[in-house]
Amino acid sequence: MHTLKKTNSQDLDFQKLVIELDKDLAIRDGDEHQFYAQFNKITNIKHVIIAFENDFPVGCGAIKEYEEKIIEVKRMFVLPEKRGKGIASMILHELEIWAKELGFEKLILETGNKQHEAINLYKKNNFLITQNYGQYAGVENSVCFEKILGFLK
Repeated sequence: MHTLKKTNSQDLDFQKLVIELDKDLAIRDGDEHQFYAQFNKITNIKHVIIAFENDFPVGCGAIKEYEEKIIEVKRMFVLPEKRGKGIASMILHELEIWAKELGFEKLILETGNKQHEAINLYKKNNFLITQNYGQYAGVENSVCFEKILGFLK
């Protein structure tokens, strides 16, 4: 059974999961990893979700204000051995609800074109590919998504 916890970037379980995420991304992104790493610092992230399986942290995700009414999904990760169980979709759905509760109207995010699982996850959860935004504009390896937040159900 999976449980979700709302927390922030000071949470040690979140920090440990992010270390595993960064190891994975360093392999996938190769030489480009340092470019992306500069945009993925976790200091002062106020809205983090951690997924637990039998009290063991197995996945995480966060949202961070990008600009007025727009919030960015950051640091989505599920341990490789726990993938394929819907954990990432659970985290993403909870982040979506939280963003709506905070008054945001749109979610945006960036992932790499080598992260096929992530691309499939966002498409499955009704995110649409959009033009690369901000620091990712013109970056060939980046794939950006957005989702307009509807009414709370």
